[in-house]
Amino acid sequence: MNKLKNIILVLLISSGLSVFAVTQIPSPVNTNVNLEKSLPKTVTSDTVNDAVTVNPLQLVAKPSAYLNKNVKITAKFDKFSTLGLDYKPAMRSSENYISFLIQRPDITDHNIPLSELKIFITRTEAEKYIELNSGDIIEFSGKVFSTALGDPWMDAQKFTVISSKPKEENK
Repeated sequence: MNKLKNIILVLLISSGLSVFAVTQIPSPVNTNVNLEKSLPKTVTSDTVNDAVTVNPLQLVAKPSAYLNKNVKITAKFDKFSTLGLDYKPAMRSSENYISFLIQRPDITDHNIPLSELKIFITRTEAEKYIELNSGDIIEFSGKVFSTALGDPWMDAQKFTVISSKPKEENK
C-alpha cells in the first residue's frame, strides 16, 4: 500500500510541476554561414563583354553561382603553373593551355596562391606575359566553365597587366 501511495504522490507532483513549467521554444539556429556578408562586396557589370566583376573569394565560396557566366577579376599575379591541366572532368590540354595562380586577397603579409581557383590561358597568349612577376596587378575576364571538385574552373579570354612591381637590380 505504501508503494502505491508513493507512486500516486510522485505522479501528482510531476503533473503539478508540468502545469507550472514554462516551455521554451528554441529559436532557430542559422547553420548556413553567409560568406557574402564577410567578404568584400565587389560585383558590377561590364557592358563590353557582359562580365561581372567579382571578388575571387566570392567566386571560390560559391562557384556554382557563377557557372557558365563571364566574370572579371582584378588581382595580384602569383605564377604560371600546370595546376589542373589534363584533368578529364574539366579538360584543358597541357599542349595548348597553361594555368596561372593569383594571390589570396585576404592575406596581405604572405604570398599565398588562391589554388582553389583554376584559371587557364592559351599558351600563345601567356607567352606575351612571360616577364610577369609575383605581385604584379592583373585584370582578366573569362567564362567559368566547370565546378569540378567544388572549385571554379575558368578560361581567361581577356588578360591585361594593370601595374608591374619595379624590378630589383643586383648591385
